[in-house]
Amino acid sequence: MSELLKAVIDGAPPEELLALDLPASYRAAYLRKDEAGMFDGVSDKDVRRSVHVGEVAMPEPAADECIVAVMAAAINFNTVWSAVFEPVPTFAFLEKLGRQGRHGARHDLPYHQVGSDGSGVVVRVGSGVRNWKVGDRVVISPSHVDEEDHASYEDGMLTETQLAWGYETNFGSLGEFCLVKANQLVRKPAHLTWEEAASNTLCAATAYRMLVGPHGAQMRQGDVVLVWGGTGGLGSYAVQFVRNGGGIPVALVGSEDKARLLREQGCEHVINRSELNLPEEGFRHPKAGRILGEAIRSLVGEDPQIVFEYLGAETFATSVYVAKRGGRIVTCGSSTGYRHQYDNRYLWMRLKQIIGSHGFNYHEAVQTNRLISRGMIHPTLTKVYSLDDVGEATRAVQTNQHVGKVAVLCAAPSQNLGVDAPELRATIGEDRIGLYRRWAEQR
Repeated sequence: MSELLKAVIDGAPPEELLALDLPASYRAAYLRKDEAGMFDGVSDKDVRRSVHVGEVAMPEPAADECIVAVMAAAINFNTVWSAVFEPVPTFAFLEKLGRQGRHGARHDLPYHQVGSDGSGVVVRVGSGVRNWKVGDRVVISPSHVDEEDHASYEDGMLTETQLAWGYETNFGSLGEFCLVKANQLVRKPAHLTWEEAASNTLCAATAYRMLVGPHGAQMRQGDVVLVWGGTGGLGSYAVQFVRNGGGIPVALVGSEDKARLLREQGCEHVINRSELNLPEEGFRHPKAGRILGEAIRSLVGEDPQIVFEYLGAETFATSVYVAKRGGRIVTCGSSTGYRHQYDNRYLWMRLKQIIGSHGFNYHEAVQTNRLISRGMIHPTLTKVYSLDDVGEATRAVQTNQHVGKVAVLCAAPSQNLGVDAPELRATIGEDRIGLYRRWAEQR
């Protein structure tokens, strides 16, 4: 471990951090370009084979960038996509970025440091950075936006140059250090541990944009919202946003164990799909929509105004069917397949809308973080791994063996560190902050 990293862990003041040199290299989780074809023709694309941990070179920050010592990071499904080299190897993104001048060329390497969620301490700032300084405790927004692109002033997600940090760029969060643009930094919620703070931004802010922000479904008080995968990384935050905003969440899960967790979280209406008596084809069957629709109406007396959809091919036809006349299906992904088939009559004849939502802009990340910092939205972290075991952490997400979020300790020597506001934490309550982790420990 470098002297700089030791100083960060020990809580050294900014002047001491500045006096220490950046190390020439550091430990990180990475993929290798020469292994991009390793899963060709393989049925079980086990990410533990493709994710490596070892030394990588320290990048030089540009004028608008910062180096962050990463205390903890989180696994998202885009890390799984990266590690199985699908739908395309992420090295294609790095090669494209590498053609964009000297600073872009830093990213085009024979290895890819992945990871799109993290918390840590700023240890270097570029010459053009004004609002952040060495020693600041931060979480990282994974939306990599060029502030010189005019479209970013309307919505950062509309820019042609917008990238998913740690997926379409190098030097992501799964390492002892990472490289970020200054406009990715957000103040760390003071009452959370490093691993709790690291696990929220990508999924929570994505759900915020889908449900709350002006670019998504714009949920209103009293709206019934069907949430697929209510205990998943996205669904666990969606349920919270719906409840906080005066909506009525109806969450779908795969077991009674998960249903109990959601009820403890305050979600009154939960459907266990194993009790729906679906045809063998599951939600792909034309009758599935009718079966699910009846189950929803039996709970809340009406069809959902909003369907929170990210599973894709397996569920999309049912989502279109069950939405209320004039309702909205808001989608941000297709984890079960990208090619959706649905009966278009239920869309146009019943005046429904499909809303595409991708990521979130910087303002939405900050607004989400504000709600987390005030204790209105809570982490859904269930398990924490070491950096050496990052392959196992990624495998857990790949095989859907996780609930909520999975975190990785990068530089933090142990769990439960980094709390700067213990009084606020006590006021909010460990029972709320640690609900998901306590549930996982009791299983």
